[in-house]
Amino acid sequence: MRDDTSPTASMVDDRPLRPALARGWKRRCPACGGGTLFKGYLAVRRSCPVCAEELYHHRADDGPAWATIVIVGHLVAPVMLIVYSTFRPEPWLMAVGLSLGFLCITLYLLPRIKGMFVAFQWSRRMHGFDRSSG
Repeated sequence: MRDDTSPTASMVDDRPLRPALARGWKRRCPACGGGTLFKGYLAVRRSCPVCAEELYHHRADDGPAWATIVIVGHLVAPVMLIVYSTFRPEPWLMAVGLSLGFLCITLYLLPRIKGMFVAFQWSRRMHGFDRSSG
């Protein structure tokens, strides 16, 4: 039986997961949703420019890249099979078209997935986020 009065339960409840993940997907601060999470394409800010929440604790590392490759691979593989079996395009045309599609989807998803990784870690107080405010 879960004891909801424990300090751990109250610490997790004050940082709900779903809103944090939604803010991460939008590339916003997981705490306030107002400030931008990145100062470039993938570089996470040291702190939120709006609420001053420290963000440098994140340890996203290779997780977002791995998850992006898995997702995009599962999206592109069936398309490759359907295109090849239905239209039989020239090999060079299929390689160029699918590579461009793979690249575009990857570039779109990678910062959003990284934002969700950072937001998950913030929500669950992982890797030093437990010492920060809020």
